[in-house]
Amino acid sequence: MRDSGLERAIKAAGGVASLARAIGIAQPSVSAWSRIPAERVLAVESLTQVSRFVLRPDLYGSAGDHVKSDIDEIDQLRAAEYGLLSLLMGRAPTADTLSKVAMLKGDASDLGMAHIELAAAATEFDERAISKDFFDLFIGLGRGELLPYASYYLTGFLHERPLARVREDFDMLGIERAGSAREPEDHIAILLEVMAGLARDDFDADFAAQARFFERHLKPWAVRMFADLEISQSVKFYRAVGRVGRVFMELESEAFTLSE
Repeated sequence: MRDSGLERAIKAAGGVASLARAIGIAQPSVSAWSRIPAERVLAVESLTQVSRFVLRPDLYGSAGDHVKSDIDEIDQLRAAEYGLLSLLMGRAPTADTLSKVAMLKGDASDLGMAHIELAAAATEFDERAISKDFFDLFIGLGRGELLPYASYYLTGFLHERPLARVREDFDMLGIERAGSAREPEDHIAILLEVMAGLARDDFDADFAAQARFFERHLKPWAVRMFADLEISQSVKFYRAVGRVGRVFMELESEAFTLSE
């Protein structure tokens, strides 16, 4: 039986099939949910505009329990950056997502210039071209050009020890994984989404836990993966995503090192 949060999301999305298509997973996976898996909450919230406090009150509490103004502005910006990269790496962007990406602003910093390049690429290519590129890069016929999983980048194989370490930390953070979910938990989009939640203080975890998660699950391979994307043979849009990801991961790595 579906809980009320899931029912609200399905109704807002226009049905189970529409919700599944929007978040890039198979319809039977969504049909099997009794509630929205923790790692999908933020994506469903973004797509349906149904608050995370409604979607999973067991994880986030009620809206009145959270005073988001208490979160440091820098952490809010970091959470937004992680969320953007998670969204773009998790599935092909819709036309609405591309229109929002096209509004990104930047300054003279490396990350600011990368934002400007990404915004320009979002206006240069249409949804169909970018969707095809996403398929070729990450799915392919058999396998894509890039396999954005910690296990693959660290061992050369999927479903290895890095995935087990991610699952250990998911248990520690209280993140539940749906049994019918398609992607292993060490997919870059899932790890980035968790970091967004940590930066927003969505979980009962301190800064040390945030640094530990980054050090264990992103620092050893994420810069290399985004650098590979940056020099891939894809259209300009995903090369621009690669540049944003590489620069941001380098900044985060330096910041966590300085905080030690």
